Amino acid sequence: EENNAAKRKIKALRRAVRRVGKDDSFSRALDDIMAIETHYARKENQLFPFLEKVGFTGPSKVMWGKHDEIRTMLREIKAAAGESSAKVGPLVRQFASAVRRMVFMEERILFPTALRKLPDSAWAEIRRGESEIGYAWIQPGNLWDANLVASRAAPAAQPARSAPQPDDAGALPLDVGELLPEQINIMLKALPVDVTYVDERNKVRYYSGGPHRIFPRSPGIIGRDVANCHPPQSVHIVQQIIQSFRTGTKKSAEFWFTLDGRFLHIRYFALYNANGNYRGTLEVSQDVTEIRQLEGDQKLLDWE
Repeated sequence: EENNAAKRKIKALRRAVRRVGKDDSFSRALDDIMAIETHYARKENQLFPFLEKVGFTGPSKVMWGKHDEIRTMLREIKAAAGESSAKVGPLVRQFASAVRRMVFMEERILFPTALRKLPDSAWAEIRRGESEIGYAWIQPGNLWDANLVASRAAPAAQPARSAPQPDDAGALPLDVGELLPEQINIMLKALPVDVTYVDERNKVRYYSGGPHRIFPRSPGIIGRDVANCHPPQSVHIVQQIIQSFRTGTKKSAEFWFTLDGRFLHIRYFALYNANGNYRGTLEVSQDVTEIRQLEGDQKLLDWE
């Protein structure tokens, strides 16, 4: 359904080219097609990890690169939108052709292959995690119940959860103090940063599920090789950082850039245990747009 919607949105965008500079028709059509990013992000974060688990790695290595080419085309169209239709037109035609090729690859290769290779239990997990990424233009129906499919795929009875323990029974001892797993979870989710943990085997083990994530994440990436969680053109940077952390030649790395008008600060920290052994990498991402605008002092509470 999303592919059918994408085809309609592409046609609307091409029709609106002739209105560039005359009214807001093209801007509205362009804003509408931008939702295709959600379609691609859901494939990258939900479908691709499960295909990797069954040895089908082509989409992660090839199709993600094609997604990025389409994203670049969209940025170029947006940058040229304030100019004449003569400049925008060729860019839109190139973009439309790339999207149509992607639809063809999805419907003739990717989806049929995925249906053959993935069991019902995998599709159930994919469906349950999709809402964290979202949907482009449509909302899925409820005719296919992921929970029901999962229960049929694994019919064995699960042990009932024990009743909540009083006080702090079950708390995990830390270097200073101790916390319940629930407390750790809500603390991490409340942080004004996105946190992702990659273990020493380069597997994604955790990401904070806060309400305002900077980059899309979904449960499908848990257990995934971190190299497959990044666009192909940046994989070598990820590998360089991790290798430097593993050998101890570097302990941190940081980047900052503007994306869609927001100033983002991304930091990576090497993690070592008490014996100095490498235990993974922590990624911390933060939107610091408002922080950069702070001036003077504020030492009193001001909730107005």
